Amino acid sequence: MRPNHSRIFLATLLLSLCTTAAQAENWPHWRGPKFDGISTEKNLPVEWSKDKNVAWKVDLPGPAGASPVVWGDRVFVTSVDEQDLVLLCIGTDGKQKWRRVVGKGNKTSRGDEGNSASPSPTTDGKHVWSMMGNGDIACYDMDGKEVWKMHLPDRYGKFKIAFGMSSSPVQHDGRLYVQLIHGDGKAETQEAMVVALNSLTGEEVWKRDRVTGASRENEHSYASPILYDFDGETFLLTHGADYTIAHRLNDGTEIFRLEGLNPQKGGKKEYHPTLRFVSSPGIAPGLIVVPTAKNFPTFAIKADGKGSIGPSSKSFLWEYEKTPDVPTPVIHNGLVYLCMANGNLHCLDVKTGEEIYAERTNRIRHRSSPVLANGRLYLTGRDGKVTVVKTGRKFEVLAVNEIGDDVSASPAFANGTIYLRSFGALWAIRKK
Repeated sequence: MRPNHSRIFLATLLLSLCTTAAQAENWPHWRGPKFDGISTEKNLPVEWSKDKNVAWKVDLPGPAGASPVVWGDRVFVTSVDEQDLVLLCIGTDGKQKWRRVVGKGNKTSRGDEGNSASPSPTTDGKHVWSMMGNGDIACYDMDGKEVWKMHLPDRYGKFKIAFGMSSSPVQHDGRLYVQLIHGDGKAETQEAMVVALNSLTGEEVWKRDRVTGASRENEHSYASPILYDFDGETFLLTHGADYTIAHRLNDGTEIFRLEGLNPQKGGKKEYHPTLRFVSSPGIAPGLIVVPTAKNFPTFAIKADGKGSIGPSSKSFLWEYEKTPDVPTPVIHNGLVYLCMANGNLHCLDVKTGEEIYAERTNRIRHRSSPVLANGRLYLTGRDGKVTVVKTGRKFEVLAVNEIGDDVSASPAFANGTIYLRSFGALWAIRKK
């Protein structure tokens, strides 16, 4: 080629590669790229079954509720193999690339509800971090080489939490944030904390005691921290022990806390001694939707608050009488979607909290959090049935898909594929 033709060819090739990269979305965290449960993927299947639109299925060594995360041609998922707590790297072609033992000593909780492989891994495309419910935590490069490993209770004290530490870590800008909300049930003993670790060394950057008045099981949180990162505002949200608290990333200091999630005596409800949180806050630009548990409410606040936030605060928007309990809310196009633990879907107006509809879907336990993509909500039941609902103010079920295996993990969406982790396998679901 002549020189000018060569330059044109290279420019065209680079543009093509960049366009392809822009279209291919990674799923580096259990709630996706923006921690909001929303995917920008378009060419996703609406219908599938055990043998329809299944690109591949890889058997896993044991059950777990950890969600898969995806970067490029690699899918990472944690599992148990008898007493081994393992991190698996599976190629997007369905072939295992490597397997590492992060720790040992599996414990199940509440029958089939969880085990020590409940926390989800996280990746930045250069490294992957995996934490297990017993506190073993490790960093590997993308080829499985160990960078560092440690046992968190050796540094921060024994975990005192009824059903194991299920909170997933958050990786952002060279730091790994870990929420350790637990305790011995005595209000005067403060054992909960939030820590930031250097992502590449595991060294502590900062530690903040998470001081609350919680007691008994209220000291235990099974929710995962959420990174709020919109419109130039970035902070960490921790959820549990009666409060939702926003922390500055540089030193962990408190920006605001939402109060009234478990009113003390004299409030409109009696203090509930077993109100432990499982669902994490849902986020959108300028907005945070905060679930609670059991039959307590869901709250909405502005994301620009400072100090203590309660119903009389300027940052407080509304309160809705019901809460998802386990699945995390999704916010999109002026609507808030709450998938209840029983499978019912509630749609609310984002400004007022007014209920637009409350409809029944697959009436079974829902432990997975909903994911929104291309105008559709994907709701995963405990029996593995995924109900696909059209987004908008009118309720419409588009499909109900069944794979015949239990699921408690949230799905991952990347490169035109839905990665669904069941108790027995990792499934790659895509259009043929």
